[in-house]
Amino acid sequence: MKIVLAYSGGLDTSVLLAWLKETYQAEIIAFCADVGQEEELDGLDAKAKGTGASKIYIDNLCEEFASDFIFPMIQAGAIYEGQYLLGTSIARPLIAKRMVEIARAEGADAVAHGATGKGNDQVRFELTAAALAPELQVIAPWRLDAFRAQFPGRAEMIAYCEERKIPVQATAKKPYSMDRNLLHISFEAGILEDPWYDASAPEAAGMYVLSVSPEDAPDVAEYVELSFEKGICTAVGFSALEGLLADLGYKGAVAHNAEGHILLSPYWVMKVLNRLGGRNGIGRVDMVENRFVGMKSRGVYETPGGSILLFGHRQIESLTMDREVMHLRDGLIPKYAELVYNGFWFSPEREALQALVTESQKNVTGTIRLKLYKGNVIAAGRKSPVSLYNPHIATMEADPTKAYNQNDATGFISLNALRLKVAAQVHGPASH
Repeated sequence: MKIVLAYSGGLDTSVLLAWLKETYQAEIIAFCADVGQEEELDGLDAKAKGTGASKIYIDNLCEEFASDFIFPMIQAGAIYEGQYLLGTSIARPLIAKRMVEIARAEGADAVAHGATGKGNDQVRFELTAAALAPELQVIAPWRLDAFRAQFPGRAEMIAYCEERKIPVQATAKKPYSMDRNLLHISFEAGILEDPWYDASAPEAAGMYVLSVSPEDAPDVAEYVELSFEKGICTAVGFSALEGLLADLGYKGAVAHNAEGHILLSPYWVMKVLNRLGGRNGIGRVDMVENRFVGMKSRGVYETPGGSILLFGHRQIESLTMDREVMHLRDGLIPKYAELVYNGFWFSPEREALQALVTESQKNVTGTIRLKLYKGNVIAAGRKSPVSLYNPHIATMEADPTKAYNQNDATGFISLNALRLKVAAQVHGPASH
């Protein structure tokens, strides 16, 4: 038997690798996806093979993650339960997609993951596998009685590694769990399981990675301009951008658009906005959400770049999108977000919604100027070559175009009031 395992090199997946090999008498191929978590990958190859893997794939998926997953979701305006920007949710289908591609290329019989039986990730991984490679078996050790009996806690896992000379850093467990990628960092479990615990208190400051608290952000606002083409952010502009790019390790040639903004790939847009948002205290969310498996859970999230991008995108939409198209798309946001959260990225219904979203974005082109200040993203100017906003029509002064005759509103109101008048005559006036 041959199994492809989602592998990070941490305690859990190190145990899983050895346990799967022993239990199934299988060849194990390890797979580690780099989706912007910026974890140390040096030495992972040797560690995986030393633990028993026959081969390891370490794939940088950052550009694909940004362009094919994050940006289409931003076009849809997707937010789960009004707060969560779906950072963990949107990474899972990409990771699972690559895992099944490797499984097919290697002629594997199964894929395996270390998601627990209480969370959403197990669903996301396995629904993706079902949609893309239904012939593959999926092994989820945490849902197996034998595995949980053997490893009731962290101490047993450490002992297992020591017996087999598996190199792991057996440090004290953090008072919360953390998951990072290009779009966000999530924190949950441990001390955060108490919904009364104040994750914004000074004593919790050490938990955060991507952002300063709004209180500690600069006292002077920072401005940034974003250029959009068909709903996609293609360029960023502010005075110190070239220096920031150098600081972030950008190696490409610098090109500008007609606005003088630097053209960037989706990945680099996210990198830049994460840094800008983080230093201005933007993108922290503390919420209790409804997991797909049925329970409520408390999560704390940092999504600095995504928060800026989503807000800026909406501002350009407000200028360029037809009213009825916008309202139609907006009515579908809860459903779209739910599909992403629940793991149905590769479902026909999500793809159908995406087709509508893509069509709705064909004129979402323009530039937004944003002011970043102590946790706030504030619109400071917007323009578009295809703007539907006509100041001559909207003005409260005389309309020089004569496009809007205020007398016409009388009949418009009368027709809309007709049913209300009839109902009031039959049933009596509406209650207060």
